[in-house]
Amino acid sequence: MAYSEDHIALAAEYALGTLDADERAQVETMMAVDKEFTAIVQAWEFRLGVLNQMVGSVEPRPIVWENIQRAIGHGGEQAPLVLPEAPPETPPPSTLVAANDAYEAAIAQASPPVVDDANVIRLAGRAKRWRNIASATGALAAALVVMLAMQVYQPDLLPQAIRPKPRIQTVEIKTPPPPAGAQYVALLQSDSNSPAFILTVDAATRNFTVRKVGARPEPGKSYELWIVSDKLQRPRSLGVIGGNDFTARPVLSGYAPDVVNQATFAVSVEPEGGSTTGAPTGPVVFSGKLIETVPQGAPTAR
Repeated sequence: MAYSEDHIALAAEYALGTLDADERAQVETMMAVDKEFTAIVQAWEFRLGVLNQMVGSVEPRPIVWENIQRAIGHGGEQAPLVLPEAPPETPPPSTLVAANDAYEAAIAQASPPVVDDANVIRLAGRAKRWRNIASATGALAAALVVMLAMQVYQPDLLPQAIRPKPRIQTVEIKTPPPPAGAQYVALLQSDSNSPAFILTVDAATRNFTVRKVGARPEPGKSYELWIVSDKLQRPRSLGVIGGNDFTARPVLSGYAPDVVNQATFAVSVEPEGGSTTGAPTGPVVFSGKLIETVPQGAPTAR
């Protein structure tokens, strides 16, 4: 069914709790017989309940009740209410009755027609009801704004139950990889067409790797790597090159970078297990110098 503004306003005031006892009884009667009207009341309770939840209940101090009782004249003990006795009615004299009848007839003829105030009363009640709803809603909205502002700027002033919970957010910061160190390569060969080993040196760590390319194994012999520099008194052994395809050693870390970069690297054929004298005893079959293949600080591929 279609509902008037009065019905909707009654439902809203019922949800706010501002109706008097008679009006609440009227609304509850309508809810008991009309499910659609019950839905309207529940819709108002849902709309206004969010605002009402943000305003905590406050218990007034005892002095407030005392002031209210004193203001309406209920302070202290009340004396029993005694009504004055009505005087006995005496029948009016016939002359007074006639005069009273003439007076009432004259008043009836002279009085203007009675105005129907039903519409005026209904409009006034409707305006008052909507003013009450607007005032209550505005107060709840203002309280909500204050609560939200305190949650953002001064959450410590709020009760513990409605304080916002701290949020922990993990932020991942990706740092760029460190710049790569320079890379050096030497082709250890007997001529320019047939490299036997490839020597790779990392300038940052001065670790080296020897890769076997074209060298053929010598039965009962070992290949041994040497570093040769005019800054060194004699060739220094960097160890025997293993039988696998790759041999890695960290021994260059004991030499200065300029010695490593400018030295000549040579491979000799030694007895199995390497030289026992600390110097090359067999022929030097392959040699080469380092060249820079990756400059310092070049970006690394991902």
